[in-house]
Amino acid sequence: MNNINDDDKLWAALCWVIPIIAIVVLFIEGKRSRPFIKYHAVNSLAFEVVLTVITMCTLGFGGVVYFVALYWAYLAYQGQWVEVPVLTNFVKNQGWV
Repeated sequence: MNNINDDDKLWAALCWVIPIIAIVVLFIEGKRSRPFIKYHAVNSLAFEVVLTVITMCTLGFGGVVYFVALYWAYLAYQGQWVEVPVLTNFVKNQGWV
């Protein structure tokens, strides 16, 4: 898992900032086969689903929570495996990553 290159870091960070990138990554075979990129793409999509529900239920408060995703994007760009509380374990237990 130490074979994370700069391209992997960039794609992983973009998945957190721009959700459509995460979807695109999962359709590109070359990117989907990279564990670091896939890990962040799936986690960011799960986070976006939860964020959307929170935003709808709290009349916009979820928008404030989006700034946490920017921090996770920064960590991904640094080459770290971001652990989103509860969601990362859920995603792993589902076998998505």
